[in-house]
Amino acid sequence: MSKYSRKLQKLHDTAPKQDTAVLVALIRQGQSDHQVAEYLDELAFLTETMGAKTVYKFTQRLEKPDVRTFVGSGKLEEIQAYIEHFEVDMVIFDDDLSPSQMRNLENELKVKVYDRSLLILDIFLQRAQTAQAKTQVELARFQYLLPRLTRMWTHLERQRGGTTTRGGSGEKEIETDKRDIRNRISLLKEKLREIEKQGITQRKSRKGIVRVSLVGYTNVGKSTLMNLITKTDILAENKLFATVDSTVRKVVLENVPFLLSDTVGFIRKLPTHLIESFKSTLDEIREADLLIHVVDISHPGFEDHIAVVNQTLNEIGVNNKPTLLVFNKIDLVDQMPTEEEQMQMSAIELEERNFLDFEKLAEAYKKKTGITPVFMAAEMGTHVEEFREALTGEVRKEHKKMYPHYLEDETIDFSDLEEEG
Repeated sequence: MSKYSRKLQKLHDTAPKQDTAVLVALIRQGQSDHQVAEYLDELAFLTETMGAKTVYKFTQRLEKPDVRTFVGSGKLEEIQAYIEHFEVDMVIFDDDLSPSQMRNLENELKVKVYDRSLLILDIFLQRAQTAQAKTQVELARFQYLLPRLTRMWTHLERQRGGTTTRGGSGEKEIETDKRDIRNRISLLKEKLREIEKQGITQRKSRKGIVRVSLVGYTNVGKSTLMNLITKTDILAENKLFATVDSTVRKVVLENVPFLLSDTVGFIRKLPTHLIESFKSTLDEIREADLLIHVVDISHPGFEDHIAVVNQTLNEIGVNNKPTLLVFNKIDLVDQMPTEEEQMQMSAIELEERNFLDFEKLAEAYKKKTGITPVFMAAEMGTHVEEFREALTGEVRKEHKKMYPHYLEDETIDFSDLEEEG
């Protein structure tokens, strides 16, 4: 072996090993295999976002989860055999586990066990940048983990910087951990109250200015759209929860001033503790005058995503706000061809390709919600002007509510407002 080859081999041997994971989901009554496959694809994306690699996906058709181990005994043996044979590092469930289920699974499988909420909380912990977001996520994570402490419990070690399983420490050490966590929760709550006071003061200073919030399922392109409108450089990448911290920017379109905020994306089964801890961040949405609901139209489950976002908005008390519906990423779908184009295509091609009729979709949503959607591709710059025109029109309506005698060539100076993010 040459000197160069030995050097490469040494680098390969010392490179940090990527954790591997198997995913587990139940197929419930009324759910199709295809739907569960989509859910597992999303879970795999979450796993990748956390930094682990999915190596296998397990499913089991059950009417309800097993009280003791979530899956049936036969399926658990199958999962255990796979983990042992391929030396898998963790198993991730697409549902929340009870404290006893998590304890039993860790005892049986002898590896780290994540449920959906814990996975999302860990991703938030990695991605939070501001003091507020870090405090919110840490609080939510500790509240979630407190009842789930076990002798084999490893998740707190990630917080402490350790990586090994703690074995044989006994009940006394578990009780010590619980006491430490309760104290930490109290400190985090107090810290969050102080941060929220500052946030309330900041939001009070924005009175008299139209406030607009971007909302949507995670990874639909909200940050890309934010960059497009504000001409700034906010992190936008093809990962779930690329944005955790709320960001507020000042914008003026055609002499119409407003404040635009980009907030965390929603996702199905968003942990309850996280929603509670992110109260002050979600106040950006509650106190907005206008919402821009961004949808990834290229995702096969985009209608389900719309339903999840609307449900979450209802849960946080945001009902009937003026909304601009934006179908993004149209460059990634096949638009219904014109009649002339259809005549040049074969019957097989027309049948096999999944065309979307934007006109019919727009009519359906206008009839259903009263909102005329905008179709665009923010990353490609497609139909940007149509979007700007629609946004300006909606902001102008809200501006006129505040200033009935507003003249269209008049611009309000809001240079004294602080920019956040």
